Amino acid sequence: MAYVPGTALLAALVVGCSASTGTGGSAPDSKPGEATAAAAAPGKYRTLLDACRTVPSSSLKDLLPGAADLPEDQQKKVYGGTATVTYDTDRRVGCRWKSEASDSSRTLFVDFERVVSYDPSVSDDDRAREVYAQKEAAAGLPADANTDAATPGSTKEQTSPSSDSASASEDKNADDPESNNADSNNSGTTDGGTADSADTSGSSGSSDQSLAPRTLDGLGDSAFLDDLPTRAGSTTQNRTVSVVFRTSNVIVTIQYAQHPTVSTVVPDSKELQEKAQSLARKLVEKFSE
Repeated sequence: MAYVPGTALLAALVVGCSASTGTGGSAPDSKPGEATAAAAAPGKYRTLLDACRTVPSSSLKDLLPGAADLPEDQQKKVYGGTATVTYDTDRRVGCRWKSEASDSSRTLFVDFERVVSYDPSVSDDDRAREVYAQKEAAAGLPADANTDAATPGSTKEQTSPSSDSASASEDKNADDPESNNADSNNSGTTDGGTADSADTSGSSGSSDQSLAPRTLDGLGDSAFLDDLPTRAGSTTQNRTVSVVFRTSNVIVTIQYAQHPTVSTVVPDSKELQEKAQSLARKLVEKFSE
């Protein structure tokens, strides 16, 4: 075996390392001028609020008539709400409330969905825009739905879902296996039965075009309202008002419904819509804190 002096061996090693690493320590397979693709920006929200603790007590008292007349322990149970089953509270949470009065009951459902994009080239916000657009398309708002008048400081994004958004909604749950829960709640039906035609008449029975399902301005980044009656039986009619809005990568769904127990009570669209929108504005503020 040939003998190599220590100094010569060291020099050979230095030359070998220099040849393998290249100038400036760059990898041998790197290409000059090749740019590394930057990952899309993450969404603003990394966690979600506790849905059952988000609605102010003053709002619950207004939204759930009859509960204030109950004994204190029963009031706490009604106002405390019931959390919906979820497997990841950082991705989806919800809560339900119900109150009983002498002539009707009221139900309130709030759902928070944090959208996450698993495509590094698509931001969480862009993915949330797609999911929101699918929900708006699925609501089937009239083509000539009037948009609410803009409010000062509105951050409304004009969302115009493409014609194929409805078909795209078939795979909208690819990112979130729990999406089916809230989507079933947005189907436009209530416990009483199947939705009738989109009648937007109030308690007076006269149609008011301003109460028709529509997009909303000044509520988060994008928002819409849906209003559907459902026939619970031969004499009573339920009504459910839904307000859905997006703020960054979170989509919030509010469903507020009245279920009459006597035929003489007709749910008032205007009242239900005003209360649902009032709650939506308070929730927007909660996410802005």
